[in-house]
Amino acid sequence: MVDSSLIEQLTIDATRDDVQQLVVGAIVQSRGKVLLLQRPTNDFMGGIWELPSGKVEPGEALDQALIREVKEETGLHVTRIDHYLGEFDYQSGSGKKSRQFNFAVNVTATEPVILQEHDAYTWTNLTEELPVTDAVKQVLARYRES
Repeated sequence: MVDSSLIEQLTIDATRDDVQQLVVGAIVQSRGKVLLLQRPTNDFMGGIWELPSGKVEPGEALDQALIREVKEETGLHVTRIDHYLGEFDYQSGSGKKSRQFNFAVNVTATEPVILQEHDAYTWTNLTEELPVTDAVKQVLARYRES
């Protein structure tokens, strides 16, 4: 389980680094495969595949946002946040310096996946060439190593 002091330190570091938008991402796995979601084609970075992820609301802790975002984007219920897998920075569609913090999570059940904000989902084998950005590939590589 992720320690609350780590959550606090990540937030402090982001503030120090002038990050304007905090984002959380989840690796949800089932039988050696990870869940990827496809962004709507008319959205920022439309059509790419990504981890279940989303913005942290003002005053919300990273772990609380992670549980909420997984539920909102997939309908799945997080039961445990296993470990932290690093972060990456990027510029959002609105031009904000954003940092995505990534965690491996367990869920009560991996089906059904109920999409609210994405066009499609897939369970992808970790040994395949994954159709994601280089930043997400690095997070998934850390997950494989853990």
